[in-house]
Amino acid sequence: MLTTEEVKHIALLARIGLSEMETEKYRKDLSGVLGFFHELEEFDLSGEQDIDGIPVKENDTRMDRVASFGSLGREEILKNVPEKADGFIKVRSVF
Repeated sequence: MLTTEEVKHIALLARIGLSEMETEKYRKDLSGVLGFFHELEEFDLSGEQDIDGIPVKENDTRMDRVASFGSLGREEILKNVPEKADGFIKVRSVF
């Protein structure tokens, strides 16, 4: 079972204030939750297989590439924007 000091330390880390009654209540509640995890650790899963059918993905990213629209594509894009400056799309400042 957790000690009162451990519960107070957890409350400090979570930045919550606890009264003495709440500390005792959470001491019992948190000890029960941790006890449940200790029960789960006792299961022998050494003979169990991995779950099939779940695809394993590793770093699924795409390469950054510059796509050139050519001068005709650039003109078509700039034709549809409300404001332009020096051949670029002008947008409002964010900051």
